[in-house]
Amino acid sequence: MLTLFCFQSICTTSGAQSLGTWNLLNIKLQLTEKWAFIGEAQLRSNRFYKEFVYNEYKGGIQYKLDKNFSILIGIGGYDTYSSGGDFKSPMVNDETRTWVQVTMNQTLKRLKFEHRYRAEQRFTYSGYRNRFRYRIGCTIPLNKKIVEANTVFTYAYNEIFLTNKAPYFERNRLSAGAGYEFSKIFTLQAGLLNQFDYKINSEASHNYLQVSLLFDIRPKFNVRNHPKSTLD
Repeated sequence: MLTLFCFQSICTTSGAQSLGTWNLLNIKLQLTEKWAFIGEAQLRSNRFYKEFVYNEYKGGIQYKLDKNFSILIGIGGYDTYSSGGDFKSPMVNDETRTWVQVTMNQTLKRLKFEHRYRAEQRFTYSGYRNRFRYRIGCTIPLNKKIVEANTVFTYAYNEIFLTNKAPYFERNRLSAGAGYEFSKIFTLQAGLLNQFDYKINSEASHNYLQVSLLFDIRPKFNVRNHPKSTLD
């Protein structure tokens, strides 16, 4: 029901706007039972696989304090181009970003909740900025009690973006979809994502088809992770 509600909410915001694409590749390498490296690449377009205007590459080191609590330090590069073509010049923003995040997981029967808190340090074309993010997500396995190999699941999440300068609220992301975990290594997810941006004198909203490929590589560590999550 939660996923259906989020999916319907996204659809009602579509209107006549074009559907963009949000493509994501995430790789997690378990280094020890406590430490892991996570890398991610993204490619986004304003229209359906046309007018590519954004790419990002980032990675982070994660430390798991216990099975439900982890911390991560990350760094990444983010490029935004002008609209109206594929990676059209001039570039709108060339950003380097570092961040620290805390992730907490909760289980309520079949429901798997994730709470993610992130503080970002953004070095942009226009100077330095701080940003603070909170994301709550829920994953529901459909054909099994937990998300494991050969599991179909639905997911939904909402994330708010805040700054330390007025008007403080900057962005909201709402996403819902479904996925399939082929094995403990590979998972495929697809869904709809709505991104709403707020500025004092303007507002903007855009919908995307989001497709995510997630790889979880654990060579010799019997670490059971919660349903796979992106760095996005």
